[in-house]
Amino acid sequence: MAKIELKHISKKFKDETIIQDLNLTIKDGSFTVLVGPSGCGKSTTLRMIAGLEKASGGEIWIGGECVNDTAPGLRDVAMVFQNYALYPTMSVRGNIEFGLKNRGVAKSEREALVNDISEIVGLKPHLDKKPQSLSGGQRQRVALARAMVKKPKVFILDEPLSNLDAKLRNQMRTELIQLHRRLGTTFVYVTHDQVEAMSMGDEIVVMNGGVIQQAESPLKLYHDPANLFTAQFIGTPAMNMMNIRDVRGLGLTAGEQVGFVGFRPEQAHIQEAGMIGDGYKLEGEIITRESLGAENIYQIQSRTGIFFVKTFLEPLVEDAQVTVVVPYDQLYYFAPNGERLRGISARAAGGNVT
Repeated sequence: MAKIELKHISKKFKDETIIQDLNLTIKDGSFTVLVGPSGCGKSTTLRMIAGLEKASGGEIWIGGECVNDTAPGLRDVAMVFQNYALYPTMSVRGNIEFGLKNRGVAKSEREALVNDISEIVGLKPHLDKKPQSLSGGQRQRVALARAMVKKPKVFILDEPLSNLDAKLRNQMRTELIQLHRRLGTTFVYVTHDQVEAMSMGDEIVVMNGGVIQQAESPLKLYHDPANLFTAQFIGTPAMNMMNIRDVRGLGLTAGEQVGFVGFRPEQAHIQEAGMIGDGYKLEGEIITRESLGAENIYQIQSRTGIFFVKTFLEPLVEDAQVTVVVPYDQLYYFAPNGERLRGISARAAGGNVT
């Protein structure tokens, strides 16, 4: 196991700065997920940790040692790629033990390691098969086993599940979580899928434009976003956001600072007949309904724009006019520059219907 520290890291490709002054500490033994849209710098950060890219500035520390000038093979880091990178002419056993052979590990020790690791990842019945005869999930396990057999301090996984179908991705997410708990090794995982990040990581690093927007536990990110980007990136559907210019009747104690007001889709309630709701009210028309078994997600058109409501109510018809109520304490406030504003209270003012 090893703690990873990135100190004032920058990365340039020719004249373009991809990452600028990035500082991050990845805890020893944690499952840390780097998440963000395509081009945000997360995979570049991962490759710099692994030594596949050289940092333009700053220091990378792994296990208390600065590894800026350390070759990738000497960093005690194992990497699992999106495309698995398996050798098609070798058996599963050959793929797993290939790195051990290169390191001169004795045959008896290799066999013991391969048997132990293949048992952990469920590959023992497939050791003599070629990769082309395996399913996508089994190939992913081979790639994991090849990394595990080296017993590294750090596992680095670059979107390893993106080539799998939805059902298999869910299964492999669970298996990776269990694998991390069993090994207790530091995992650094990159994905653009925030659902994947929320379900797997014990710490999530949200990136955008080569800058860390927020690094927290999943629940902290969800309930206490630091800025507009994190608030709208984390959550499915995303947090609804209203420009303060379109908001009517919301008495604010610090209104001059507020640029945007947001709320989570599941915190809003569609007001039923005769129901008295205490909160901010919005009127609109249901334009779509997505039924997810027990849940329904409504897309509603209002004067402020389109917003989403997630509810367990019986399905409502499309084109229906509805009033949506958001409790005042479930409203989020953001400055015009996107920074989160805290300590602002709201109250009803002038009927507060938007």
